[in-house]
Amino acid sequence: MIPIFGRSVSELSIISNEVIDWIYTEHGHRVTQWNHSILDPTLLSTYANAIFDKGAALDNCFGFIDGTVRPICRPVVNQRTVYNGHKRVHSLKFQSVTLPNGLIAHLFGPVEGRMHDARMLAVSQLYDDLEVFAFNPAGREMCLYGDPAYPLRVHLQAPFRFGILTRDMEIFNESMSAVRSSVEWLFADVINYFKFLDFKKNLKIGLSQVGKMYLVCAILRNALTCLYSNTTAGYFGVDPPTLNEYFS
Repeated sequence: MIPIFGRSVSELSIISNEVIDWIYTEHGHRVTQWNHSILDPTLLSTYANAIFDKGAALDNCFGFIDGTVRPICRPVVNQRTVYNGHKRVHSLKFQSVTLPNGLIAHLFGPVEGRMHDARMLAVSQLYDDLEVFAFNPAGREMCLYGDPAYPLRVHLQAPFRFGILTRDMEIFNESMSAVRSSVEWLFADVINYFKFLDFKKNLKIGLSQVGKMYLVCAILRNALTCLYSNTTAGYFGVDPPTLNEYFS
């Protein structure tokens, strides 16, 4: 970038940080808060129908929730706090809600890498929003679907996981697992389009805005989805909003 723009490394860094700050300040609320433009009752019903049509057992599931672990450079202090024993890396964690139109609807984080997904759900207060807003036009409760780490609630469903499973339980788990894989596609999309997020040696907390960079890249990934769609939207057959609709 130095020969292209005729700027020094320090100047490019300052400009990059300014752009990241501006995008987060102006548009961060689109993924850190309940976004009514893509999560209104009519659209929730549309999402649920698309997921059900793909073979899901639940007919009121409008999206999927999951936590993602983003490796970072080992910090000088608080190493145990950010160490994730399951992945065996120093990391930050994010909680993501994805929709069948290929958008990341809600993103919470960063939190320390060792935090459990269920604890992250409680800290994010996302379930409070679900209890208030997650209803279809007829007033029926709509839900998210997550992995076994999440508790069972009216607005939050998970696979059967205790005791001896009946054949019906196994069929339920299999059908929901098949459609839930789309959440992993979106995590991969963010990293594939913004490769520096996967270069952990340069992701040093205290020296760079590691958490904010991931949030901003998720917003930009949503913008790309509005422009060109993506694998998730094609799989479920739900068109994302236009760029003007999303950022209006």
